[in-house]
Amino acid sequence: MRIEIVGKNGYVPTKAVEDYVRKRLAKPINIFNPELILSVTVVLKEYPNTKKVEVTMPSKGITFRSEANDPDMLRAIDMTSDKLVAQIRKHNKKLKSHFHKQGIKDIYAQQDYVEDEEQLKQQASKKLVKTKQYHLIPMSVDEALLEMEMVDHDFYVFLNEKTMAVNVCYRRRDGDYAVIETYF
Repeated sequence: MRIEIVGKNGYVPTKAVEDYVRKRLAKPINIFNPELILSVTVVLKEYPNTKKVEVTMPSKGITFRSEANDPDMLRAIDMTSDKLVAQIRKHNKKLKSHFHKQGIKDIYAQQDYVEDEEQLKQQASKKLVKTKQYHLIPMSVDEALLEMEMVDHDFYVFLNEKTMAVNVCYRRRDGDYAVIETYF
């Protein structure tokens, strides 16, 4: 497995920071079977008041992603690693059943891993509670953004009039907008 560490926005990771990233990512990688992880991409960004760490771990059939901001780069790395561990633990049963369907048996390398009862209760209490259906009308991206603002949602699903594909526009954390385009 390849771990790629990239600096952006003027940040150049030192050897010590790269070693720290590898050390901190060892835990989430080892909880999830390392043989199933295709690669790990770590992007370290520097902004005037904060540092940002983004980690993407694509594996066979699922992708884990985490990001964290902190004025200290090492704390941001710690926070990102902890988020990944929490994601893997939270979705333990879902992942096992997902991979079982694909014929992959041991997705967790640590077979003695046991969730605590509180996590099991929280996971069991979350369920699908509502399903919505609506007719998609072809519209432009600008019209979809306007509709999203009018209904005061953070996202809006629409049929792109140019491509006739289902798209999703959404409001990013920084206040800007983005569009997810689907294809077959």
